[in-house]
Amino acid sequence: MSIRRIDVGPRMSQIVIHGNTVYLAGQVGEPGGNVASQTRDILNTIDELLAKAGTDKTKIVQAIIWLADMGTFAEMNSEWDKWVPKGHTPARATGEAKLAGPEYLVEIIVTAAL
Repeated sequence: MSIRRIDVGPRMSQIVIHGNTVYLAGQVGEPGGNVASQTRDILNTIDELLAKAGTDKTKIVQAIIWLADMGTFAEMNSEWDKWVPKGHTPARATGEAKLAGPEYLVEIIVTAAL
């Protein structure tokens, strides 16, 4: 199977397609906002990247969410729940991690089908 990369940078690609599977790089929100606003930014970016790859959020099979503070889990979930289409919830894991910088509160990684 061939591998196709989209939005290739010096260290990573934003999108990698292998067969019928789309892998997105971890996405972070605009620094300076709260968890809800960063989550909304990330989910909008994910929509854009999935469209670029030829798929959409109804085909997400897995999501990994990293929070800088698990105390913000409910705040992130309130945005996530509005975004994920009913009947299309992916397998998901959420954990706490030290992210790339203190200004980042949320990072989301998704894998989707074409």
